Amino acid sequence: MTHRIALGISYNGSTYHGWQSQSCGNTIQDHLEAALGQFATQPISTLCAGRTDAGVHGLMQVVHFDTAIERTPASWVRGTNAFLPSPIAVQWAQAVPDAFHARASARARRYAYLLLESPVRPSVDAGRVGWSFRPLDGDAMRQAAGRLIGEHDFTSFRASACQALSPVKQLTRIDVTRRGAYWRFDFEASAFLHHMIRNLVGALVYVGKGRYPVEWMRELLEACDRTRAAPTFSPDGLY
Repeated sequence: MTHRIALGISYNGSTYHGWQSQSCGNTIQDHLEAALGQFATQPISTLCAGRTDAGVHGLMQVVHFDTAIERTPASWVRGTNAFLPSPIAVQWAQAVPDAFHARASARARRYAYLLLESPVRPSVDAGRVGWSFRPLDGDAMRQAAGRLIGEHDFTSFRASACQALSPVKQLTRIDVTRRGAYWRFDFEASAFLHHMIRNLVGALVYVGKGRYPVEWMRELLEACDRTRAAPTFSPDGLY
């Protein structure tokens, strides 16, 4: 008899090709399933709340799998981590009802983007933060972010390869804060489109640098045209 286990995964994605399993074997899913299989001594397939791109990091990505193996939650954590590379770690494990689904049961999704504002490129935190060598106007970025709150068609911020059935999403929160030389952008929504966060950050940074006015953000939403928006920002600072 099988039962369902949920895991919370964190990882530094700098050297990995994103979540989704690939033939190269160097993805978070590939390493996690290999570690689970070694610990459980049988193959285990996982499903996550949402895929991440190459270079993107995870702070608490929710995953579930079905197994007939009986282990305590603490054993799943310690045992799986024993076989994972150091940049990937299971943070918690929990038995869940069979109806639980890491993707379909999610009530909201949250992302954070960390950005270094400095005339010099990142060094010790290279690969873990985005970078702007120009000063950024926080008030302008916060005002622009406010134009994005609510339900909108986010086609202008959608990757061409996006497989979502609809570009309409409900964006419930964007916080733009600064601590020292670092900016943090926090996003919460019902769901996100492919590259949506990185494209939003790129547009907010353009406003922050003074390249476009605050109202440009509303114009982008109404245009529904990806070519009108800023380039996709680096994956390095996305969590």
